[in-house]
Amino acid sequence: MEFRGIMGGFYRISEWIMRFSVTNVLWLLCSSPFFFFLLMKLLVMQQNFLNESITMNWAMGIVAPFTLFPATAAMFSVARKWVMGETDVKLLSTFFKSYKENYKQAMIGGIFYTFLFVIMYVDYTVYMTQLKSFQAIGFVMLGFLIVLFVSLFNFFSMVSHYHMKTVQLVKNSILLTLLRPLRIIMTTVVSGAILYFSLFKWPFLIIFFSGAVIAYYAFFNFYAVFQKMQDQHERAQEQTNEGEEADPDAEVPFDEVDNAPVKESVEENRYTSK
Repeated sequence: MEFRGIMGGFYRISEWIMRFSVTNVLWLLCSSPFFFFLLMKLLVMQQNFLNESITMNWAMGIVAPFTLFPATAAMFSVARKWVMGETDVKLLSTFFKSYKENYKQAMIGGIFYTFLFVIMYVDYTVYMTQLKSFQAIGFVMLGFLIVLFVSLFNFFSMVSHYHMKTVQLVKNSILLTLLRPLRIIMTTVVSGAILYFSLFKWPFLIIFFSGAVIAYYAFFNFYAVFQKMQDQHERAQEQTNEGEEADPDAEVPFDEVDNAPVKESVEENRYTSK
């Protein structure tokens, strides 16, 4: 019995290794143009080729909405299935079905995010290097850049989970980042640690695990936040129906999220359309 238990544990571990590695490789392949230009940028930076480095920045910005964003949305869709208990889904069909279904929305969101990143980065650079008397504004731009980057975790989670307009997705992703920062900070710190060890300790993790593990952890935290918000919202409704004064902390400022239909799931989901 003990031997069977050990073998069963190894089998489950091997299954998860396979799930993460296959999904991560699919993500890299579908994002390959972006990562090609990223690799080229790192190479030219080592040679101190400034103009070529700037050219690679523009190349990454151009291809990201059409490759990186749809592929990442598909990866988050697979991670969503795992978090919600559907661990035995077919990886290839789930990934490419989600890639196709979410492509347009992820692409439009990617164009919007890239446009904002470029504007804020240019402003930050100008204020920090050319208008040094206004460096305080440069630090504000840096803060906006960080918030925008961190909100991407929520954006990809919401793309994979909700039927919602792209403008609503972007708005609520940023709003959630600002109003519910604890979980997203945890996601950012853990993701940063994973990337650090992937880049400087065990590079093979980049190919087989890093992206998929980050997506799984990011959606896990995202889902926990909205479960808590849903509970608070339900309690507030019960208090209102009973004629009591609702707890201000239980107010949910995401009405369009709370009423948005979710994408199909085998498991019964709490966020069904009301």
